[in-house]
Amino acid sequence: MHIASLTERNDKSIVEKFRQGSTEATELFGLHPANADHWRIRAAALDATVDRRASTGAIASVIREYHRRLPARLEADQSIAKLERGDALVVVGGQQAGLFGGALLIFYKALTVVQTARYAEKLLGRPVVPVFWIAGEDHDFDEANHVNIQAADGSVRRLRIDRPEGPRLAVSRTPISAEEWRASLQELAAQLPDTEFKPELLARLQSYVEDSPTLSLAFARLLADWFGGEGLVLLDADDPALRALEGPMFRDLIGRNDDLERALKLGEQRVSGRGFPLQAEIADRSANLFLHHEQGRLLLHKDGDGFVDRRGNVVYTREQLLALTESAPEQLSTNALTRPLMQDYVLPVLAAVLGPSELAYWGILGPAFEAFQFSMPLLIPRQSFTYVPHTIGKLMDKYELSIEAALHEWTDRKAQWLSRQDRWNLEEKFEQARMQFASLYAPIMDAVGSLQPGLAKLAESNRDRILEQMSYLESRSIDAIAKQHEAALRQWDRIQVTLSPLGKPQERVYGTIHYWNRYGSAWLSQWLNVPYEVMGGQRVVESLVPMKEYNGGNY
Repeated sequence: MHIASLTERNDKSIVEKFRQGSTEATELFGLHPANADHWRIRAAALDATVDRRASTGAIASVIREYHRRLPARLEADQSIAKLERGDALVVVGGQQAGLFGGALLIFYKALTVVQTARYAEKLLGRPVVPVFWIAGEDHDFDEANHVNIQAADGSVRRLRIDRPEGPRLAVSRTPISAEEWRASLQELAAQLPDTEFKPELLARLQSYVEDSPTLSLAFARLLADWFGGEGLVLLDADDPALRALEGPMFRDLIGRNDDLERALKLGEQRVSGRGFPLQAEIADRSANLFLHHEQGRLLLHKDGDGFVDRRGNVVYTREQLLALTESAPEQLSTNALTRPLMQDYVLPVLAAVLGPSELAYWGILGPAFEAFQFSMPLLIPRQSFTYVPHTIGKLMDKYELSIEAALHEWTDRKAQWLSRQDRWNLEEKFEQARMQFASLYAPIMDAVGSLQPGLAKLAESNRDRILEQMSYLESRSIDAIAKQHEAALRQWDRIQVTLSPLGKPQERVYGTIHYWNRYGSAWLSQWLNVPYEVMGGQRVVESLVPMKEYNGGNY
């Protein structure tokens, strides 16, 4: 493999400023992962505040029970044991579930969690456990119910499971029938190109959905398959057993909700005051908490001293909501802004792995952490890659395309290449013909306009019709050139659909299973050997040999 960094084009963003270590951004987050001393400072702060968090022994017990439903991995069990002993810290990252593992960026996030834990353990000389939480409490089923692959004809195909009729429940509470799983696997089998790895992939997926799991659980099984051997442990944010341990923090969030709102508003002012745009503005009087209800997952807002949903169908006094934290904490859940606080209460979070959007909205959370007597963990930008298969690399060399040009200038470069294939200089000849025609025709238009005013409009219309026919002929001529180079243009399109499918980053479109099917499980394993970059950033990974020639025929 050849690995190189790519230049970030939006170098003024809060994320890029943070990566660069710019004071205007780093002051919002406190600690910076590029500073080794900051890792030790965070570890010491966690050791000094053990009594403010949930029991790691109790959390480990919840995680161990959850893992009974996942593929067994000795290394994951060892990680849970480390957490149970109480001397381990954690590196944590999380994501909404995705059908059949979801987009490749999720794989990269889990990879970053694992590699960051390794890095921190070596740096600090103490146990650091990689933890991946699944946002099963989220109710946006359409974010979780699909995956994209590249079909045999080269097109991008989206496979999805439709949401069952009824209220919009949390994804982890939305049942998926055996018939729906069967149909989804059948469609996947029909759309995936036939490869030597396809039968084993389908069999593995089938084994993980035989008991008709939720999307969240099926997703967790795949992550355990891919990273359990690296010690990654998983938990579902909507696990009732976990919720039972979160009651004290929910009581704090409810009882001091006005303090929370003020802290978030102060955080917004700090971000805006440094010239950064807000990722999302805080809604006035939002409680930043959800209630799981028979009508669905409902966002709560403050109404006087009580709490209501947006439509006013559910009304709770503060005392009633506080009572839920003891009698039924599973009915409560956090949102994107309170989840980090809950995460810090539940786990000894040394560092949190975040995608670009997440890191941007964490910029406002400093005052909220302070208000609840927490400190912000080290924030690690998720590693991001563009994978260039060997065959695509050869095509880029053939057409003299750099990776930057292939990603950002593909349309213009393709048009320029096609223009160079025009040995007749048709564009120039047609332009000359148009200019000469316009020059010859102008006196005629003047003459007939003088003869009879009504003829001027007819002459103008006649001129435009002739120019239109000339443009039509030019278009047909260019099409003829393109047809002569059809095979080459297909190669250009292949470059684009591989590196920037649908005009978007590769990692945000294709699912991990697309690569698993094409290159086998060895392709997944190779990423563990990619050098770790603590500050993340976009990198290009080029395969220097055909996949089937690597690792005994599996790469």
